Amino acid sequence: MKVVVVESPAKAKTINKYLGKDFKVLASYGHIRDLPSKDGSVRPDEDFAMSWEADAKSTKRIREIADAVKGSEQLILATDPDREGEAISWHLLEALKNRRVLKDVSVSRVVFNAITKTAVTEAMKNPRDIDQELVDAYLARRALDYLVGFSLSPVLWRKLPGSRSAGRVQSVALRLICEREREIEMFKPEEYWQVMADLKASDGSSFEARLVELNGEKLKKFSLANKADADEALEAVRRNGFTVDAVEAKPVKRNPPPPFITSTLQQDASRRLGFSAKRTMQAAQKLYEDGKITYMRTDGVQMAEEAYQGSREVIRSTYGGKYLPEKARRYSSKAKNAQEAHEAIRPTDFRLHPDEFRGDADLGKLYGLIWRRAVASQMEAARFERTTVDITSADKNAGLRATGSVLMFDGFLTLYQEGRDEPGDDEDNSRLPKLTQGDTPELLEAKSSQHFTEPPPRFSEASLVKRLEELSIGRPSTYASILSVLQEREYVRLDKKRFIPEDKGRLVTGFLESFFHRYVEYDFTADLEEKLDLVSDGQLKWKDFLQNFWKDFQAAIGSISDLRVSEVLDALNEVLGPYVFRPAEGAEEGANPRACPNCGDGLLSLKLGRHGAFVGCSNYPECKFTRAFSVDAEESQNPINPDGNVLGQDPETGRDVSLKSGRFGPYVELEPEDGEKPKRGSIPKGWNAEELNLEKALMLLSLPREVGKHPEDGEPILANIGRYGPYVQHLKTYANLPSVDEVFEIGLNRAVSVIADKLANPGRRGNAPKVLKDLGAHPTDGDPIQVLEGRYGPYVKHGKTNATLPKDSKPEEVTLEQAVELIAAKAKSPPKKKKAPAKKKAPAKKTTKAKSE
Repeated sequence: MKVVVVESPAKAKTINKYLGKDFKVLASYGHIRDLPSKDGSVRPDEDFAMSWEADAKSTKRIREIADAVKGSEQLILATDPDREGEAISWHLLEALKNRRVLKDVSVSRVVFNAITKTAVTEAMKNPRDIDQELVDAYLARRALDYLVGFSLSPVLWRKLPGSRSAGRVQSVALRLICEREREIEMFKPEEYWQVMADLKASDGSSFEARLVELNGEKLKKFSLANKADADEALEAVRRNGFTVDAVEAKPVKRNPPPPFITSTLQQDASRRLGFSAKRTMQAAQKLYEDGKITYMRTDGVQMAEEAYQGSREVIRSTYGGKYLPEKARRYSSKAKNAQEAHEAIRPTDFRLHPDEFRGDADLGKLYGLIWRRAVASQMEAARFERTTVDITSADKNAGLRATGSVLMFDGFLTLYQEGRDEPGDDEDNSRLPKLTQGDTPELLEAKSSQHFTEPPPRFSEASLVKRLEELSIGRPSTYASILSVLQEREYVRLDKKRFIPEDKGRLVTGFLESFFHRYVEYDFTADLEEKLDLVSDGQLKWKDFLQNFWKDFQAAIGSISDLRVSEVLDALNEVLGPYVFRPAEGAEEGANPRACPNCGDGLLSLKLGRHGAFVGCSNYPECKFTRAFSVDAEESQNPINPDGNVLGQDPETGRDVSLKSGRFGPYVELEPEDGEKPKRGSIPKGWNAEELNLEKALMLLSLPREVGKHPEDGEPILANIGRYGPYVQHLKTYANLPSVDEVFEIGLNRAVSVIADKLANPGRRGNAPKVLKDLGAHPTDGDPIQVLEGRYGPYVKHGKTNATLPKDSKPEEVTLEQAVELIAAKAKSPPKKKKAPAKKKAPAKKTTKAKSE
């Protein structure tokens, strides 16, 4: 009997079918050992000795594999074909050696880039030993990340309360996000104008041209800086006739992009499918294990000969010979640290068209993207004809230019077009009229338009992955976990698919930039990656690499061990000053933005508390002014008195109701009796503290509000405002509300409906659907009918029945009668069949759970 070990049970099941009864295929369920999360797991003073530990589940797997190996003739380690896969095989071999079960058992390592019968059987014919250089690179990376994390994180905990951790690549990715936010905040828009002319050709067709030259000078972006400049340019255009001075038409080719590698797959899946990097890699892992695609962690853009033949056959049979180049397109990697360059990510069998894919929706979408990109990479280039027409005024003072680009042959664009991170200046695909030199087009209208420069956009997952790759920071296979950790640590948040740094993240970045600047430099981090690649190539000893790094890093850690908190705050005040201490709008030039707005002669400074940073006055305790770490400039310069502003008296108790401000922002407080804990309520987002009156303060202090008893069980339904916004609660079910005002207005019927929606969609995140219109009660049962804003457009809701509005209907104009008809029609329509997909998903869930274990 020959024992084969792979990483996942799904892969084991598939491979077992290919190998037959003489083989027993087992799964390691990923890594079987790791460094314990405690000091001393890596010991630099002992030549970087490392302690490895297996948890209870991994110990069980090792025991099962060891029992199978006893009495077998051969152990074949067939884990993934990358550095991590090599490490898993090494760990397993070490664990089995410790159990002394390998006597008289031959051990070999095999790798395959795809889980197909051909790939697996061919790999079995070409066994090799474990690649120790790849293992050394893994050990170096693992030790490096451990030493940085377990040395730097305790420093953060001591010097920067509220922070969670720091990591080698994680901290650099966070710095990128914070720096981009700083650019956006410091950005000052510049005004510029453009002048356009609508012209009519001799054949009667109209076209548009832009003013590019005025009074003999070529116009640059800011040449027309204001309306006066634009008006002067308009006059020059309006008072002249025009003549076509030159017409240039030239062919342009656009070649297809190469097949996907790990990073480009993550980027395009984010842009086109809305997948996070983590979601993309989970789906790709499942496709690989199912034998549908080649290995998904790769830097290589080349494909095997069988893939070139398979893709070209698909192109020939489906699209015809004109879409097929004479020779296969062969690509080479441009990444300077490309390593472990397996094949690109491609289908294992191009004959499986995406339309014929059966299975989980995410897998189908991702497979379709991979299939189209791989096939398109072997198609003919797209061909355009780009035309430029230069037009000159009669007095030669104004020059116009019209451009057009016409698609002559779509080539690979018939199948695939690469997504973009940001909207750019797409080619003008409008066709210009037939114009020749000497033509005199007629001016129909000249117009000017005002524009302002815009700040750089925040990073999306796709653009951040692209930037990390450009800087050679980290490995594409780790990007998904890096982005997840940043969100889990609450250093950043995703808003409208864009990364925004949280205050905690900005503090950590400011601290690291001040005291560990070298270790968050982009070039330094990229240089570490290059050295790790040298280790994997056998050109650098892994312990020499670690020794050189540790010597300087340990000295940097030691240099701040005696650092006082006041010194940390001084540094943070300097680094984060432009963000934390912003001048108020209309403030006198030269005014100190750190001047305390309460006492006038104190200076504002960052303070560190148990729950994080806040801003306080240097004259404390005489001046008790505090505010949150980040507020807008207007709020910071128009503070609430720290001792509170009395809004009035509570009509029930006669006690004062005050508006106060603390380190977490403004709040209202009911004057407590002796020894009583004060009742407080935070001012919710969207409410202006300065405009708050007694009535609204009492509303906040009355929360949680009982909406009524649930008709099914008599338990109360409560409305309240929590950490994540307004919500209603019934027992252990919490459902978000779209606005704070609804907390005080929501009725029992609406609350029951929102709770029911949440129970029907327990996995849905975010706010409840926005109510666009309340139509009233249904004539038959009295339950409410509402018009709601849905993900795919507005719809009407009655109980558990949702009916989409017709495309030509406006939500605000829908009547109760129309809604009743739509609800009735929806209720009569047969339900969609959902059972078949559910059966196919069941094993996938089981596999995913097992993989995570």
